[in-house]
Amino acid sequence: MDDALHSDEALAARLAVDLDGSFEALVDAHAGRLFSIALRFIGDRSDAEEATQDALVRAYHALTGYDEARIREIRLRPWLATIVLNVCRNRARVRRVATVELAFDPSAEPVVDPVARSDEKAGWALLLATLPPAQRAAVVLRHVDGLSYAQMAEALGRPEGTLKAQVHRGLAALRDALVAADRREREEMTA
Repeated sequence: MDDALHSDEALAARLAVDLDGSFEALVDAHAGRLFSIALRFIGDRSDAEEATQDALVRAYHALTGYDEARIREIRLRPWLATIVLNVCRNRARVRRVATVELAFDPSAEPVVDPVARSDEKAGWALLLATLPPAQRAAVVLRHVDGLSYAQMAEALGRPEGTLKAQVHRGLAALRDALVAADRREREEMTA
C-alpha cells in the first residue's frame, strides 16, 4: 500500500471520529492538489482559489451528513477530485477562460532559461485550453494530479477505457497542435 493511500485511509478514519478536529488535516493534505486541478481546468488563479475553497466547503458539508462508516470508506483523492471538477465545470458554464497555467511539459525537454521556461509553460497552457473539457479533465487528472485510471474512473464516473482513450486523444491533440505551431514558427522565420 503506498503512503498517500495509507495516509488518506488514516485521515478518513480520523475524520469519521472527529470531523471538526481533523478537517484542517484534510485541507493541509489536499488543498494544494485541488488548487492545481482547478487552476489547470478553469485557468484563472483567483477563480481557482475560489473553486478550491468552494470544493473544500462542499466536502465539509457532505461529510457532516455522512455516518462514521461511510466517512471511513471514502477514498479521499478521487472523491475530492470529483468535487473540485464539478465546481470548476459549474464555474466554466458561467465564465469561459481562454488560458490556463500548466506546470507539466509532456516533451520533458529541460529549459534552463526561466523566461523561455515561462513561455513554454504558457504555450502548453494555451494548447491545453483548446482541448474539449472531457479530454482536458482526463489529461489534467492523469498527468498533472497523477491519479491512476481507476481513481479517475471513480472521480469522473467514466469507464477506465474511455478515460485512457480521452488521455490518449488529448495528448495526441496537444502534440499535433505543438507540431503545427512549430511548423508555423519555422515558416515565419524563413519567409
